[in-house]
Amino acid sequence: MGKLLEKDVDFCYGSYYNSLWLYIDAIYNMGFRYDNSLEAVNERKQFLEEHKIGICDIVERAKRKKIDASDLGMEDIELRNMVFHLKNYPNIKTLLFTGGNSKNGPEYLFRRHLKSYGKKLNLINDEIPRIHQIELPREDGSKRIIETVSLTSASGSANRAIGSMPLYKHLKSKNPAYTTFDFRVMQYREFF
Repeated sequence: MGKLLEKDVDFCYGSYYNSLWLYIDAIYNMGFRYDNSLEAVNERKQFLEEHKIGICDIVERAKRKKIDASDLGMEDIELRNMVFHLKNYPNIKTLLFTGGNSKNGPEYLFRRHLKSYGKKLNLINDEIPRIHQIELPREDGSKRIIETVSLTSASGSANRAIGSMPLYKHLKSKNPAYTTFDFRVMQYREFF
């Protein structure tokens, strides 16, 4: 494990450079702390509990030659059993992926996981953020529909992809001060 930087929080997606919590903070105007304190961790836990949001990585464990946050850098990936969790938490209606279907991205890995259950994602909307659905059986035999939403990655490496999106270009042309941060907040706000 690497050392935490001054503004990192020792919690899920706590790297200050990942920015997920910065987007959530901007959406909800939470005023989160960004440091290595227990208070910063507890703020995030309280927020998740109050909003009934679960958060985890689809990767249970992986090896890396280079210690960084790159999806591509992961090898020997072991996935968290998301289907098991979905079956055990029947109130889950939506899975948000902060990244897409590129190699080792969350949608890509979830697709791989579903194959082991003979399941696949059904496309609902191919525009970014891409939306899919999956059908899982309920205990009573009825069908349960779970929606997945592949948001633009919260990492800085996705900024180039955002910059090439027609919607971003349009919004930037109307307001030169508009940033990739603003774009993600707009996109995430719809689903968080």
